[in-house]
Amino acid sequence: MRWALVKVSLAVTVMVVLAFAVPLGLVIKEMARDRAFSNAERQAAAIGPTLSITAERGPLERAVMSTQAGAAGRMAVHIPASGEPGSVPVEIGQRRAARIDLATTQRLGRASITDVVGGSALLQPTAIGTGQIAVVEVFVPEGEVSNGITTAWLVLAVVGIALVVGSVAVADRLGIRMVQPAQRLAGAAHDLGEGKLGARVPEEGPTELRSAAIAFNAMADQVVQLLANERELAADLSHRLRTPLTVLRLNAASLGEGPAADQTRAAVEQLEREVDTIIRTAREAKPQTMASGPGSGCDASEVVRERMDFWSALAEDEGRKVRVAGVDRPVRIPVARPELAAALDALLGNVFRHTRVGTAFSVDVHNGEDAVIVLVSDAGPGIADPEAAMARGNSGGRAGSTGLGLDIVRRVAESTGGDVRIGSSVLGGTEVRIWIGLEPAGGAPGVRRGHRGTVRRRKRATV
Repeated sequence: MRWALVKVSLAVTVMVVLAFAVPLGLVIKEMARDRAFSNAERQAAAIGPTLSITAERGPLERAVMSTQAGAAGRMAVHIPASGEPGSVPVEIGQRRAARIDLATTQRLGRASITDVVGGSALLQPTAIGTGQIAVVEVFVPEGEVSNGITTAWLVLAVVGIALVVGSVAVADRLGIRMVQPAQRLAGAAHDLGEGKLGARVPEEGPTELRSAAIAFNAMADQVVQLLANERELAADLSHRLRTPLTVLRLNAASLGEGPAADQTRAAVEQLEREVDTIIRTAREAKPQTMASGPGSGCDASEVVRERMDFWSALAEDEGRKVRVAGVDRPVRIPVARPELAAALDALLGNVFRHTRVGTAFSVDVHNGEDAVIVLVSDAGPGIADPEAAMARGNSGGRAGSTGLGLDIVRRVAESTGGDVRIGSSVLGGTEVRIWIGLEPAGGAPGVRRGHRGTVRRRKRATV
């Protein structure tokens, strides 16, 4: 494309230069010729008054020498014989024109130009006192006729070349401005096709290419998001398998001794390792956990009651004391039911996995004006480094954990504009607080902090 633009610009500019320079050069040549012969006519006209008065040689020679052409030896005066007995023609100066041309000019009575050796001769007829026609001959050298033409042609050539070079340079720059964004777009598309998901294109250049770059970047972002969501979904679903695996592990622990029991426990452990491997391998992203559409979401109280019915059976087998509060009335939240259930299962599964048998735990739901807080507390040893536990892929260094449990909980909260905090519970162990916003994400943070404080004081009064 770049060279095509250069070639088109070169062809158009050359045609324009030729269309203007050639006629202009011809006009300059004609103007130089007219200037030279106009000057010769003025020189010839300067002799006219003298010829009308006298035809004697002496005065005429002085008049001829007084002119510029006469002084340069380029003027001649031809006076025919008067017809009287003894009269002879008078010739002053050097004759260059042929006699037949002089005779023709005398007969016709009008000026003419004839070619002579070294240039041209202007023949100007002039009437004299005897009634005859004298001819004034002014020689115009070839150099005077073409004076300035060469310079003019050189100037035109220089201007034409400058125009051609300038147009080619401008076309080349325009071509680069158009080609480079297209090349970057093609390169980014090639990189994206090879799996380099970070390939993006600068949104610059002509309007059309800038629009293409914007569309490409949006497409690349969408591809990355789709791939990340798919991988996160695989990790999320794999992590949800940990809940039934926990049940299997607890049940396997109660099988007693024997080959079958040992094989069952070994199979459960191997299955847990495989699930952990899948979770670690899957790439993490942020899938959409916010329920879409007006009136969508779930009843947090109902979901908590349902999941606690499931975990209470295991808690009873292990002698754990369980308390549930704040679920006696409906609490609507903008989170899909499966997402909240997965978050609760992740937290409760951690309680069973990382605390001793018989450790008590509780689940509290607090409903504020613009936020709902779900508290999961236990009486275990607590978490030494809450910040590390909240980091993606890091659960505080606990063996056999992928760290995605808290990450699932955090995504659920952040999808509503909320967050997750880890602290110490009144039971003496860990307290995980899920703050779920009832307003769209990005609301006023000052209002949120106010309601967090309100719910916190209510929680302390309840526990």
